Amino acid sequence: MNDPNKSKRDAEFAAKAKGVFDDSVERLDGAALSRLNQGRHAALEELAQTKAPASWRHWLPAGGVAAIALVSVMVLRGPAVDEVPDEVAADFEILLEGESLEMFEDLEFYSWIDEAALHVNGNVG
Repeated sequence: MNDPNKSKRDAEFAAKAKGVFDDSVERLDGAALSRLNQGRHAALEELAQTKAPASWRHWLPAGGVAAIALVSVMVLRGPAVDEVPDEVAADFEILLEGESLEMFEDLEFYSWIDEAALHVNGNVG
């Protein structure tokens, strides 16, 4: 797989390419060298300006502490949890039992019992 002739050819190609590049650099005139130098300095100056520390970075740790404090207060003083009414708890117990599916089969019967209880107590509608 490793062909010694290929690595020799690659080394020859790299040496030839370097020679051609070096020759082209030596043949550049003064105006082209000056433009390249000015471009390099402009790029370095722009890079230095973008790396300048932003003023907001100084406030970042304080902002993080404030956010953590706010979340802590909200969690600790969160809304009070109301107690679950006994009727709702009983309904959940019925649903969690294994026989709860049978109750759904007789749902019409249970709704008829509820309506009958309302009529007896005088609470119609």
